[in-house]
Amino acid sequence: MLPLSEFAIEERRAVRGVLCDIDDTLTTGGRLTADAYAAMERLERAGLQVVPITGRPAGWCDHIARMWPVAAVVGENGAFFFRYDRDRRVMKRAFADDAAQRAANRERLRAIAADILRAVPGCAIAADQLYRETDLAIDYCEDVTRLPREAVDRIVQLMQARGLTAKVSSIHVNGWFGAYDKLAATRKLVREEFRADLDAARESYVFVGDSPNDAPMFAFFPHSVGVANIREFAGRLGHEPRYVTTAAGGAGFREVADFLLAAR
Repeated sequence: MLPLSEFAIEERRAVRGVLCDIDDTLTTGGRLTADAYAAMERLERAGLQVVPITGRPAGWCDHIARMWPVAAVVGENGAFFFRYDRDRRVMKRAFADDAAQRAANRERLRAIAADILRAVPGCAIAADQLYRETDLAIDYCEDVTRLPREAVDRIVQLMQARGLTAKVSSIHVNGWFGAYDKLAATRKLVREEFRADLDAARESYVFVGDSPNDAPMFAFFPHSVGVANIREFAGRLGHEPRYVTTAAGGAGFREVADFLLAAR
């Protein structure tokens, strides 16, 4: 991973959008700081599309799309995107699965959750599970004592054995039925809402993240950035970002925003 100083000024000037994870990328110690929020506002004012790409639930994403300085939000690791039209006061919600399929999957996920809780002592259903539409989130460090790597790997194995796609974030292990991911939903969002081909426009975007569930985005975007705490997942990412910040969490995101805006 290269320092941000290696990100050429001509390439930074061509950036038109900033995609970013939320937990431990925008947030610091579980909180969204004023500096990180202000960084999003400054990017928006400069004409850049800001889009959080997160594992957080639909209930949270409705709020984010409405009230944050963002163009849209991708949630539950790619299960949907939400975009709020402030002029018309209309929310567009585009899901990978229809409502009937989501309801059926939630019933199956409840049984899997019970099995995981019995098999892995110390884990818990994530506090935000109530607000989820599509996936199962198992907490391994947000509101529980941090579990060892072996326990996290065991949760992943149990999910995969039941046919789930399983991804590790900085706080949860998320599992869902289906092959979608953050990149697939981002591609759909850019095509349907921004009227662009993401494959052709990938150099116009920067992606900022911090954990293994961001690996598809790191692999796809030539201008991918990890905030400094990404080093905690050394050897477990699948694909590393091209650049890394000197600061962790929200301060690292602000560092990226400052670096992009300085080139304009």
